[in-house]
Amino acid sequence: MQIQCAILFSGNGSNMQNLIESLHNQTFTHSHTHKECSLHIALTLCNNPNAYGITRTKNLHIPCVVLPHRDYDSREDFDKQMIATLRSYKIEYVILAGFMRILTPLFTNTFRTINIHPSFLPEHKGANAIKDSFYASQSYGGVSVHWVNEELDGGEIILQEKLENIPNESLEGFESRIHALEYILYPKAILKALHLLPQESSPHTSKGCK
Repeated sequence: MQIQCAILFSGNGSNMQNLIESLHNQTFTHSHTHKECSLHIALTLCNNPNAYGITRTKNLHIPCVVLPHRDYDSREDFDKQMIATLRSYKIEYVILAGFMRILTPLFTNTFRTINIHPSFLPEHKGANAIKDSFYASQSYGGVSVHWVNEELDGGEIILQEKLENIPNESLEGFESRIHALEYILYPKAILKALHLLPQESSPHTSKGCK
């Protein structure tokens, strides 16, 4: 059996590419049923027709649907179209990887959705989290992966890790370390959220993950 997932992105797509390369069509063991299943990235979706990530999806041979959000009169109308598109691919889980749109309750109540945020939540919510963490009084930043709900960056934490500040480090160096931590933490968090284990962790498996 396959778990059907979609990745939503808006820009460069480096986190998206990392997830595809780490997880797509890999076989795991479901920790509850002890059955074998694979995680399938059935679709990517982008709201920005100029995003470099679209080129990445072509190189990775993953379908990409481009839905420019400016073509829609409201957030709800845009989310309705996304929902229809995702349902047509029988998507079970949605993964956000630099998707720069706030989802409406219409969407978050339809799909179980996972997001990554470049701070140690609940600290430094919002779009400037890396810079806010860097200039804050505490001695660390971090990365958090969480379920998405109607509150911005407010859903249940799946996995998070602190990143200690280095004296005299530049903002660019700090940001680079944040992104490196994202690439490690996000695949781990998705597997945890979906109750999936690397197959060698459980050698006695049978087919079917439902």
